[in-house]
Amino acid sequence: MARISAGTATTDSFGLRAWQAVRAVNPVYFIALVLMAWVGLRNPAFFQPDNFLTFLQRAAPLMILTAGQVFVLVSGGFDLSVGSVVTSTVIIGAILANNDPGATWWVILALLAGGLLIGLVNGAVTTYLKVPSLIATLGMLLMARGIGLLWSGGAPRGYLPDNFRMWGRGGIEGLFGLQDFPYAVIVLVIFGVGYWLLLHKLNYGRQLLALGDNPRAARLSGVNVNLMRISAFVLCSMTAVIGGILLGGRGGVSIETGTGLEMQTIAAAVLGGTMLLGGRGSIPAAMAGALALELLFTLLNLLGLPKPLRDAVQGLIIIAAVAYTAYSTRRNR
Repeated sequence: MARISAGTATTDSFGLRAWQAVRAVNPVYFIALVLMAWVGLRNPAFFQPDNFLTFLQRAAPLMILTAGQVFVLVSGGFDLSVGSVVTSTVIIGAILANNDPGATWWVILALLAGGLLIGLVNGAVTTYLKVPSLIATLGMLLMARGIGLLWSGGAPRGYLPDNFRMWGRGGIEGLFGLQDFPYAVIVLVIFGVGYWLLLHKLNYGRQLLALGDNPRAARLSGVNVNLMRISAFVLCSMTAVIGGILLGGRGGVSIETGTGLEMQTIAAAVLGGTMLLGGRGSIPAAMAGALALELLFTLLNLLGLPKPLRDAVQGLIIIAAVAYTAYSTRRNR
């Protein structure tokens, strides 16, 4: 009898540990897996290696952009200029390069320098002028988009050369026995691992999370609050340039390239558990949130549902996240 009781207790203990382990996993991973399975059921060819990599190639820009947005969100801010930076990257990049392969690398460096400048302005206005990040980056959204459209005359001009576009639509032939291994997926892995290390394994990330959780306590503990806040905006803006390079490479020159991406990145980040009030966030979970959004958009297309439904879903995610954040804040007081 004692043996039976001991065996039952051991089984119950194992079951409890297993349940606790499952509860510890961010729900966004289960959401992404369910959506992936659903897409696979609607389109069995989805899981063929080349097709799946093509999907990841399409999802890579949003996943990378979301990772950049996380740095601003965990610091307690918002960056609404992401979409306009992407659009300006594509428009200005096409004008500067004008289909000249020899100009590609200096154009990319110039675009990154522009992203650095935009991030510095966003960070400085927010930090030193005490303008709320929502307002400051909304102004930058309008300014960056306006400059791009003014320079282009309101319509696409110039062309992106092939060695520029290869980052968004090209790949390494025959790698791992595949027909084409996309460069965009390689860039995705590099940024995913790099940003994970930066936020979760290095002192920089710990200081940034401390800033978002309690700016006063972070300052008293020796964190350079101003520098950290500005650096988060710089990272986000330069990441937006990388996203613009990938999107321009894949889709070509369009004045609508970055439209709506600022809200998609925020929705994806909060779907991955990033707190809108700062202090908590995960790079892998946020990127999984972006993947889940792309899977959802793919599923909506397969189901033949209208595109405006995407906006409704994003809005619902953000409203739910804000409500959950407010509830959690009240409960923890």
